[in-house]
Amino acid sequence: MNRKKNGILLAMCAGLAMFGMTAHAGQESFGQSVKQGAKSAGHGIADGARDVGHASARVGKKIGHGAKDAGVGIGHGARDAGVAVGHGARDGWNATTHAVKKVFSKGD
Repeated sequence: MNRKKNGILLAMCAGLAMFGMTAHAGQESFGQSVKQGAKSAGHGIADGARDVGHASARVGKKIGHGAKDAGVGIGHGARDAGVAVGHGARDGWNATTHAVKKVFSKGD
């Protein structure tokens, strides 16, 4: 080879080496950005999952409290119905005894 071809070959090798270092640095930067993107996506997924968990807890509490309130309402309604039946039975008994006393002419 002659000097001119050696110089061109040396310049091309130097250029290729410089391009390789630049490309490698670019790949590290690209790899870092992919890594950072994956990290950000992971944080976003975790935040979303936490929000869903909190919403589920709030809904569960609402359902639980609603069921408790319904149970209390049913219990109080049954108690009130029982009291009303008892009072009705007592009133019925009083009316019956009053009618019997009237029929047999015994005063109240």
